[in-house]
Amino acid sequence: MRTVGPAALRSTGPASHCRLDDRQRDRLAAELDRGPGAHGWTGDQRWTLNRAAILINRLFGQSYTLTGVAKLLHRMDYTTQPPTHRAAERDEAAVAT
Repeated sequence: MRTVGPAALRSTGPASHCRLDDRQRDRLAAELDRGPGAHGWTGDQRWTLNRAAILINRLFGQSYTLTGVAKLLHRMDYTTQPPTHRAAERDEAAVAT
């Protein structure tokens, strides 16, 4: 039987649910806070969605898409951060004008 009217528009909840429980999310946060270098990425010390997806798979055996990782990190109150370094060639006078 199909639902009609206002009842058909009512939300049935999120389309997907988080596959990590609270304890796993706490562990993931602790591992992310240790930094990429602690997990073998020594060249660039920034987390990327791809690196976070690999870490989740290593720790918990769960495969996430990059969009799924972004949503998970957002739910965990992680935000994207702009790079803090500037190019050595940056001409501050030219930028000011």
